[in-house]
This record gives sequence, C-alpha cells and structure tokens, in this order.
Amino acid sequence: MTLKTGSNMKSMEQELLCPVCKDIVKQPIVLPCLHSVCLMCASEVLVQSGYPQPELPPEPNSPASTPNTRSPRQMRRPMPKSDRVDRLLRSGSGTYPGRRRKEGPPPLMLFPCAPCGRDVELGERGLAECMRNLTLERIVERYRHTVSLGSVAVMCQFCKPPQALEATKGCADCRASFCNECFKLYHPWGTPRAQHEHVQPTLNFRPKVLTCPEHDQERLQFYCKSCQMLLCSLCKLRRIHAGHKIAPVTQAYQTLKDKITKELNYILSNQDMVLTQITQLENRQTMLAQALESSRQRRAEALANQVTEKRSLLEHAGLMAFTQELLKENDPSSFVHTARITHNRLAQSIESMQRFSLSADPSFRHFQLDVSRELKLLTDLNFIQAPLAPVIDTQRTLAYDQLFLCWRSPQDSTPAWHYSVEFRRRGVVPGGGRLEEVTGTCAVIDRLEMDSVYVLRVRGCNKAGFGEYSEEVYLHTPPAPVLNFYLDSRWGLHADRLVVSKEQRCARSVPGLSLLQAADRALTSCHLTADLLVGDVAITQGRHYWACSVEPGSYLVKVGVGLESKLQEWFHLPQDMASPRYDPDSGHDSGAEDSSDSPPPFSFLTMGMGKIFLPSSANSHHTNANYRESGFTNGNGPSSPTGVTYPLPPRLGVCLDFEKGRVTFYDAHSLRPLWEGPVDCSAPVCPAFCFIGGGALQLQELVANRNANQTPVRRVTIQSRVTKLN
Repeated sequence: MTLKTGSNMKSMEQELLCPVCKDIVKQPIVLPCLHSVCLMCASEVLVQSGYPQPELPPEPNSPASTPNTRSPRQMRRPMPKSDRVDRLLRSGSGTYPGRRRKEGPPPLMLFPCAPCGRDVELGERGLAECMRNLTLERIVERYRHTVSLGSVAVMCQFCKPPQALEATKGCADCRASFCNECFKLYHPWGTPRAQHEHVQPTLNFRPKVLTCPEHDQERLQFYCKSCQMLLCSLCKLRRIHAGHKIAPVTQAYQTLKDKITKELNYILSNQDMVLTQITQLENRQTMLAQALESSRQRRAEALANQVTEKRSLLEHAGLMAFTQELLKENDPSSFVHTARITHNRLAQSIESMQRFSLSADPSFRHFQLDVSRELKLLTDLNFIQAPLAPVIDTQRTLAYDQLFLCWRSPQDSTPAWHYSVEFRRRGVVPGGGRLEEVTGTCAVIDRLEMDSVYVLRVRGCNKAGFGEYSEEVYLHTPPAPVLNFYLDSRWGLHADRLVVSKEQRCARSVPGLSLLQAADRALTSCHLTADLLVGDVAITQGRHYWACSVEPGSYLVKVGVGLESKLQEWFHLPQDMASPRYDPDSGHDSGAEDSSDSPPPFSFLTMGMGKIFLPSSANSHHTNANYRESGFTNGNGPSSPTGVTYPLPPRLGVCLDFEKGRVTFYDAHSLRPLWEGPVDCSAPVCPAFCFIGGGALQLQELVANRNANQTPVRRVTIQSRVTKLN
C-alpha cells in the first residue's frame, strides 16, 4: 500500500503545477473561478496588467520561508519569467491599459485566468478576497516529501546552528517545529502553552479554522451553492446572497465528499474500460501514423518521378539527348521501328508542359469519408407533408339557427394541427369570412343572412404548411328566424299511449289496449285513435321557422300548426272520431255550413310508412311541380284527385307567416318548398303534432344549445319566443 501511494504521489505532479509559472505551486490561492495559482504569480500578473502592487499577506512562519534554515532543494522559486506573463496577458480576453500607481486601485480587478481562457473578476479588494488553498499546500508538502524519499528533514527552528537538531514535534498554535528539548523548554508543564495542540513536524502550518477574509476572526460556517463560495455569519446577511441556496459547511462538506467518493469509486471500478479506450486510441494513433507515412511515400515517389521526367527534357540530357542521337539514324526501317515510342513520349511531354500540374496534392482529399450509411438514412427519411383535403360529413352538417360544419381527415393523411374554414355567400364575390386555427373537426358559424345559400370549404395545416381545400359544400339558411320551443307534456288526455322525453323534444306514440279494443269496429266505420301534442309557445306575430324529423317506421304522424283555442277544443273531443267528414289536413269540417272563404283553423301534412302526403290545392300546384323537378318522384309518387305521395324527407321544416296567414312546409335538408297553404291567424297559433297509431317524432335541436347541460323550464305562453340568426 505504501509503494502504491508513493507511485500515485509521483504521478500527480501535473495537477500541482501553477498555470502561470508552470512550476509546483507555492502559497496557492483560490481564484473566483475555483482555479489555484501562486500568490506571487498572481501579484506579478496584476502588476504587469497595470494594476498597483497588491498588499500580500505575510508568508507562513516555517523553515522554508527563512533563508538561513532553507534547504538547498527548498530554495525559494524565482519570480515568473516576463515572457510567460506577457503570453498570459496576450491570451486574456481583455486589455489592461497602464495605470499610474498614484491614481489608486480601481474599483474592480480582472485577472486573466489561463485555464478558463477568460477574465475573472476579483472584486474590490483584489487578491485579499482570495483565500489560501490549505489543502493544496498540504498535498504539495506530502508530494515533496515523497519525491525526496525523506532526504529533506524538518529541522528545529529554535536550535542554534550548527547544533540544530531534527524536529520531532510541531505546535499548531505556535506554528513552529521543535525538537524534544526545545518543545519542553517552550511548553513548560503547568502553563497555558502546555495545552497547545502538537502535530507532526512540517514546513507549512495551516490554521486551525478558516476565517473570513473580509471579517476578521469570523469562521466560515456556511456555503453558498449559487455563488459556490464559503460564507461567514456576517456575509450570509449581505443582500448579494439574498435568495441564494445556502447550506451549513458541514452539510456541503459531506455532500461534496460523498459525490467525489462515488465518482472516484466508479472510475476505479472501470479501470478495464479506461485501459480498453487507451488501447483503442493507441491503435488509432498507429493506424493514422501508418496512413500518413504511406501517403507521404506515395506523394514523394510521384514528385520524384515528375522531377525525373522534367529533367529529361533538358538539353543534352535524358530524352532530348536520346532523340538527338535517334535523328542521326539513316536507315528508314530501323528509324521507324524505334522512333514510334519516342514520338509518343515527346507528345506526352509537350502536353505535360502545356498543362502542367503537380503530381502530388498536398491536401488530404484522398482521405475520403464513407457517408453511404448516412446517405441511405437521409434517403429513407419521411419528411412531414401537408394534410390532405378534408372530407365534409354531409350527414351531420346542417344550417339551422347557426351553420354547423363537420368534417374528417382521410385515413392516409398526415395529422393536422388546426384547420381553416372559409365561407362566403353565393353570388356575393367580395364578401366572405374565415375561421382560423380551428382545433377540432367541426365548426359553428353565426351572424349569417336568412334565406341565403353559403359556400363552405375546409383545409388543414401542420408544420409543412396548409394542405388542399376540401370540396365545396352548399348550405341554405332558413327562410325565417328559428323558433325554439319544447313539447308541452301537460296537454293531452292519452298519457297511456303517448310518451314525451325528459328533454321535451321527442315524443313517441305506442298504440295499446284501446286500439286493440277498437279493432272490431274498424271494419264497419272509420274509427281513428288520434293523440295530439302542441308546442309550449303560441305565435302572435312575425315569421317563424322550425324543423323536426319523423321516424320512417311511424304509422301516421301529422305535423303543422293550429289555433290555440281550436286545439284546446280538440282535446275535449272524444278519443274516437267517428265522423268521416272531419279532415285534419283541411283544418275544418267539410260540411256546407262552413264558409269557403274563411281560412282553416288547422294546417297539417301527413307522414307515415316512409312516405309524405302532399294535398292538392290551388295554392300548392307550383310547389308540387318544384318537388317533382327536384328528383323525389322517380315513379314513387302516385297521384290522386286529393293529392300525391313522395318519399319521406330526413327532416321536415315548417315556416309560419302570421301576418299573411300562410304556412309553408320544406324539405329541411335542402330547404326546397313542399307545400304551402292558408291557416287562420286571427288568434294565437301553436305548433301541433298528431299521432295516429304508433310513431315517433324528434324536434330539431338548436346548434347553439348542443353544449347545454340542462334543459330550461318551459311554460305555455302566447308571446313569441324567437331565436334569430346571430
């Protein structure tokens, strides 16, 4: 273990060198950058930089600092050479103009640290703020003792020469080394000096406790992790350390010691890895040296051959002399036989003279780098592409109180960060709008004109930019403001057959026992079981529009409007309406006692079994013609004297004009008119629905209320509740 320790001490001389004088440090101080440098070297560098001579602390009281007791091997090291100081100053990042010493010290001093390669700020007090590196001093002392193999003994500082004896003890309080006799003489028994701490004799005594350089006699008890410096109790209170992470020095000591121990153990446990890496570096160094030597030989040979060739072109030398002798040949056959090769060589020489270039290239271009693997990786990279054109979902897209646009991305499309929605009114070129950075796959557009056709399209965007636009979709806004209402569950006498949902927007009629009991009368008379529902609002003015959908499997469902008073009378009629003269579609009884000029109190359209029945009247001929032109007939609409049937549209729209007393029914998906007729508007009018047999009906929900969590409480009123297009 001793031999191994001595070997380690001898091999660490590089760690003990001063970066300025390149010799083993003496009286090292720690700079703010945590590098150590000799105190005298640092002072000389500052003086050469133009700063005044700093006040240096006295050298430690040791035999090494006393000329008459210093060993020849421990002679004081000379001052650093001026050329090294000049090189250090030139390598620094700042310039230091000369200053007169009478001007006083500058407020801040900058020291050019060679290991850092930058200027280090010393502070206002300069080197006085830099503490001694006592640990490094002790390591240097052990190193010197190991290298000298104990030949330099520590002599007693109080024995008079030439009878000086070797020191056997050292006093940490007196900071001196003593022999046995001198130690007893200066530390008599029973005196305070007898309590001094005695240590091994040494050439450099270290203080028992580090004290603050700014506050005398204040121990350094704290460590600032932010500034990486030791603090005393007074320095800790300074504003410069406010908010910093400060820990006790004992905690910092244990933490740092554990980290260094862990790192040291890791390196020592991986010595095989270090040796392997050293072997690889040495092999690479050998290969590089061989490659350089081979390249040098090839280039030298090429240059030598070129020099030889050029020298042969000189007069009376080489090729020129041979050619002159060849021209003396008079035999044609012999001349031709020999001159062909010479002619080729002369032609090549002339071309080489005209296009002269060095055979050996001094560059290293022939050391080519194999980048085939990198090129393959770059070729296989799939760079991000812009999103493909979205696909509009026409089943979910609709125009009601607001425009609701829904789309999806194709399966092979790259993901989109956000979407851009463009919309414009058809026929209006300068108008239009845009919704930017839509994060989802649906958008709501408001503030639109009524009874207008809007053109919409969508495109996605990601890191690669915007993609292509989707196909344009056309949406027709309602012809009037949308009326928002709910089904009134308090009306109706047939709760056993009629079920209204909790949200009061859906109703279902389930024929029960009463219809079964009336089946025996169905063959002899026209008995119908009718269940009536009305909306919870009554319209007294303006134009209003609403929409609903009827389940295709329903038997018979009537949708329309009627006078509120007449609807209340209808509820008091018997459940079985036996009179065949009653026609709900005409809105009144067909007897001759009624005047033909008065408008009917009801106006309904009948739907059922996947069909819709459009009554024929003088006011509806043009609408039926438009409906046939729209392609809904296809041979499936048989006509009759009383009307015509067509396929049931997905949604049915109803528009009531109270002032004109007209009601119009639309295909809500395309807003094509289906049928128009009169209705009595002399009193409040309510939306009404009639179920004959089994069936189901769903009111169209407002786009603005799709995210509503609760349904508001509704009441029957005669005031108009209108939701206009924003």
